[in-house]
Amino acid sequence: MPNLFSAVVVGAVVALIPAAPPGAETSLRLSVTHPGGSTSGSRTVTLRCDPPGGEHPEAQRACLELEGSGGRFEHRPDGRMCTAVHAPVIARAEGRWKGRPARFKAEYGNDCAMQSRTGTVFAF
Repeated sequence: MPNLFSAVVVGAVVALIPAAPPGAETSLRLSVTHPGGSTSGSRTVTLRCDPPGGEHPEAQRACLELEGSGGRFEHRPDGRMCTAVHAPVIARAEGRWKGRPARFKAEYGNDCAMQSRTGTVFAF
């Protein structure tokens, strides 16, 4: 029965391997910019996950959303009704997701449209 014993030992070792390699951190610099007009300006925060932290006001929820999407920053619209007011906003992310380089940039018609596509990640 050495084969059965080997399979049990290998299975136990595989169960102990973490999903991400040690030191595979998530640390993202997130920014929201309103170019031009009366709403010009930028806001920037840091989001860290595992454990959630940084300056993001809802770090835990933002990390859960990113985890659920496999690290994608944008998803299909969530169905909320947004006005057609044109107040452009640019969302950017740079850093590391689970130890791998992460970069994202997208422009939306307004904050509501952005949050409909990005959830809590850029809600700060």
